[in-house]
Amino acid sequence: MTSDPTFKPMTQSLETLSERMKGVSLYLVGMMGAGKSTVGRILAKQLSYRFCDTDAIAEQVAGKPITAIFAESGEAAFRALETQVLAEVAAYRRMAIATGGGIVMEPMNWSYLRHGLVVWLDVPTEILYARLKGNTTRPLLQHPNPQQRLEELLEQRRSHYSLADLHVCVCPDESPQQVAERVLQGIAGILKPEVLPPEPGSFELRVDPSASLPINLIADVDRN
Repeated sequence: MTSDPTFKPMTQSLETLSERMKGVSLYLVGMMGAGKSTVGRILAKQLSYRFCDTDAIAEQVAGKPITAIFAESGEAAFRALETQVLAEVAAYRRMAIATGGGIVMEPMNWSYLRHGLVVWLDVPTEILYARLKGNTTRPLLQHPNPQQRLEELLEQRRSHYSLADLHVCVCPDESPQQVAERVLQGIAGILKPEVLPPEPGSFELRVDPSASLPINLIADVDRN
């Protein structure tokens, strides 16, 4: 996993980076309120990718909001649906995918996440709480002490988030655009450099006439 907490401007064009990625999808993981959907949309636009949100798709499939799924069927039912949705989107390329905060906890999900490049948006719980305070659409935050609950969830998930290919620590004053820029810079840093074939005539083979050839090669030469 690569961690890059500092902002650096892109050193190559987005078109070049997109070409180097060869259509590999991006999976954004992290806690609720980390900005995965907002940053994901920016990344999709910059890379000419499509964007999707697994939570939004799960709601469409179920025909009800996540809060209702939790209330009527329980968390286990939602997690099963979440895995089903992830399996479907993993079949596509050139996608920027915002995932649910707990998606990393199911080992089976990693078999799908590994189809692409996994980016952890790591946001301090104080910022998460400020963003989510008063939010009634997050079932796991319906708790007497939401900030404490956020800290507990992060502690449970941290080791799983750390399996990501790229770790981006989000600073309090960063805009989504700046976070997206650092994600792109991080991706550029972890992609293997493209190895181009040598140009014709760029290598010259020199043979020492005094050197002995292997016996099998001598035999081949003699037969010719």
